[in-house]
Amino acid sequence: MNSFLPRSPLLRVSAISFFVLLAGCSRYSNFTLPKLPGADPRLTFTFDEQAAPVFSALPKEALNPSMIRRGTDLIDVYSLFDGARWHTAVDSRILLSPDPRTWEGSYIAANGSALLVGGRIWYWYEAAPRGAHRIGLARDFHKLPQPVLDHGPYMSWDERVVADPYVIRIDPYFYMFYLGQDRAAPPRQRLGVARSRDGVDWEKLRSNPVLEPGPPGAFDENGLGEPAVFQYAGSYWMLYTGRDGAENRRLGLSRSNDGVHWEKLAAVFPGTQAWDSKVLCDPTVLVENDQIRVWFGGGDVPRPDEGIHGQIGYGVLRPVR
Repeated sequence: MNSFLPRSPLLRVSAISFFVLLAGCSRYSNFTLPKLPGADPRLTFTFDEQAAPVFSALPKEALNPSMIRRGTDLIDVYSLFDGARWHTAVDSRILLSPDPRTWEGSYIAANGSALLVGGRIWYWYEAAPRGAHRIGLARDFHKLPQPVLDHGPYMSWDERVVADPYVIRIDPYFYMFYLGQDRAAPPRQRLGVARSRDGVDWEKLRSNPVLEPGPPGAFDENGLGEPAVFQYAGSYWMLYTGRDGAENRRLGLSRSNDGVHWEKLAAVFPGTQAWDSKVLCDPTVLVENDQIRVWFGGGDVPRPDEGIHGQIGYGVLRPVR
């Protein structure tokens, strides 16, 4: 009979909210990534983009590459839109699709982040009905039954959506940078971070978000997402996608010594070719032999989702002082 709850409707709501808050507290903590000494403050980057896309699935769309190296092989785990749904594919083979019989709904099981863990491919991806995305995990493309990162509590910065996971490993933790969306009208999209010892049970940073949209007129005034975090020259760096007022998308650059406090830099990278002239998004980064290699999505239609003629490109970040 739930006799332990007060009979007053107002007190009943307050008690429920209190218990929800207590439950949520166990999923939050204060932390940083291991602190780094910091780079030369003059250090920034230019972006040299290869002219032609490296992969195209037109008339379907391919976006959101996530590159991993296994031995001498590079594996591209990417998102494929078939006109109705987003899937996850490798080598033109669809390996994950949304399952409407589960929490995933029927729109998306893609837009994720792949890591090689113990010789297996772990892939964190977003799913659920449009506008309510959560983050799941598939190991060697076998899905766990429930999401591993869920929405935040009422009125939080990520109450409505968690999406765009980008996972890095620094023992003993996995760190996930991700997009959160709130209930504002229009909703705000910002970036936060969570950590986990096993890649399944995550705790969010209590002080999230870690990166905010820019002011009116900025390249990221409509929101930011799709973070890609890497280490180079004594700092953490983040490439991220910014949406302007006309829904053009470009890549921004941010720097941090602890993975939590980020400084936006002046560098903004637009698409330089006809095929990615309106959208440059979805970066993934591999630092190999002191070279910062970047794969990304691009399109020629300014939209925040699909319908952009999405293709996958490649470029290199080059340090300058």
